[in-house]
Amino acid sequence: MSMYKYLADIYKKPKHNLGPIWMQRLIQWRRDPSIVRIDKPTRLDRARSLGYKAKQGYILARVKLIRGGRKRPMFKSGRRSKHARRWKIVGKSYKWVAEERAARKYPNCEVLNSYQIAVDGRYYWFEVILVDRKQVSKYKGMEWLAKEKGRAFRGKTSAGKRSRGLYRKGKGAEKIRPSLRAKKRLAK
Repeated sequence: MSMYKYLADIYKKPKHNLGPIWMQRLIQWRRDPSIVRIDKPTRLDRARSLGYKAKQGYILARVKLIRGGRKRPMFKSGRRSKHARRWKIVGKSYKWVAEERAARKYPNCEVLNSYQIAVDGRYYWFEVILVDRKQVSKYKGMEWLAKEKGRAFRGKTSAGKRSRGLYRKGKGAEKIRPSLRAKKRLAK
């Protein structure tokens, strides 16, 4: 087995395999701000498989998100039919939200991909791979990045595509391309 395979095995059960190191990390991460730039990936195997390279222009950010649903504010007076349900079903995954927040924090960078690194009772942590569009588009195979802008906000990352339903094909997925809104517009 390669080194990356062993690394992947360790992170299948990090609490068991890493023990006190893992607990110290979580304690530190809880105290850190919501978005922190980091030098090296926590999970090298996952970062490499998603396109990270140890070159100039590649940036990593650790994003902390509070777990739990999104609740509408309590309405004070009057009857509103749409407000009967206070729990709002949001069509975005935590991963997508983490990518958007990282993209807002670093406006000169583009989100390449992201992966989950930890979860506890209160928080989710994701590492987001960001790239400097000008610098990385010069590398071989990354020329397409010169034309891409605002990938995280337009649902062009892997998490965004999943939330938009674009990984479904065939029966039951007839109305999801190019987008749900476009299909509704065409139906009228």
